[in-house]
Amino acid sequence: MDVEVLGVMIPIVAIISVFTMIIYLRRYENTERMAMIEKGVDPTLFTTKRKGGTSGTLRASLLFIGAGLGLLIAYFLDRTYNMEEVAYFSMLFIFGGMGLGLAYLIEEKKLKEESRQ
Repeated sequence: MDVEVLGVMIPIVAIISVFTMIIYLRRYENTERMAMIEKGVDPTLFTTKRKGGTSGTLRASLLFIGAGLGLLIAYFLDRTYNMEEVAYFSMLFIFGGMGLGLAYLIEEKKLKEESRQ
């Protein structure tokens, strides 16, 4: 098989695979809920929905802020010390991880304040 044909087939197969996986997951979830209803079990007991919160948004925003800072500092390190790609990857992961750690600390603080009230 030619490289060009393979390069076109991989994204097509990946998209179809993801779409099929989502359909089957939803189907089996529905089948599971129907079986629970038939047995007399309330299916809402097993759903773990959080009360509206911004934890996902907070996590994502601090991750992207950390990644942006990491890329900026890596750029300065590359220009100053000629560090090449190593600086970009290491700073991206270090500052992205620091952003997620900060999000965790903020969420924990918010949960403690909510439990006190």
